[in-house]
Amino acid sequence: PLLLLLPLSAIAADENDIGLTAHNITDLRTPLGLSASIQHRLLVNMRTQFKATRAIIGLLAREKFEPAAKVAHSRFGLTDEMKQIYDLSQNDDFKQLGMAFHESASELEAALRTKDMKKSLQALRDTMGYCVQCHSKFRQ
Repeated sequence: PLLLLLPLSAIAADENDIGLTAHNITDLRTPLGLSASIQHRLLVNMRTQFKATRAIIGLLAREKFEPAAKVAHSRFGLTDEMKQIYDLSQNDDFKQLGMAFHESASELEAALRTKDMKKSLQALRDTMGYCVQCHSKFRQ
């Protein structure tokens, strides 16, 4: 019975890392202040990255490391469009987190190419950590 609670405690530990609580109904995140068209482009990019994360997980489940590495490169790599969004933002923390995300994506790609499941999953977790940090700190 106690072992059944371990996964919940791991989830709770991750939730505590980002300050999630069931009682937090006030959005205290910092607005980015981007124009409507740039907000839309950013949202499209984030949704694409979210789908790419799902694709990578599915590929890992089938031990298809090389296609997963290609997805990481093509969907998480720093594109000219994303660089433009960061350049248009007045928030240095947002820029730094964004650039750190893209740098970690390169590390993810390299980890996936090793075909080491544990290393790949840790790298994916690290990359997703930047998503969590950014979404917990900023809003549009």
